[in-house]
Amino acid sequence: MNLKNIATACLITALGAGALPAMAQNTAASETYAYGTHLDIKQVVSLTEDSGQTCGLVNAQMIYLDSMGEQRALTYLKHAANCNNEGS
Repeated sequence: MNLKNIATACLITALGAGALPAMAQNTAASETYAYGTHLDIKQVVSLTEDSGQTCGLVNAQMIYLDSMGEQRALTYLKHAANCNNEGS
């Protein structure tokens, strides 16, 4: 009985470890925006930005679906959301 539990735990760990490179691959495949980049955006899935900075330019990332339904990522620079609240 103990051997079965150990084998199951090892299998779950191995499967979980295999998912980490796949997640890293999605992040690593992010395209960096440059002026004139052709964007094929059908639906925006999420928008995120680096946090911890008060105001100024920050790295942001948009996850989106293209016209073929494939998920893509785009990294770009933007003014931090905190900049919008200053001076009010």
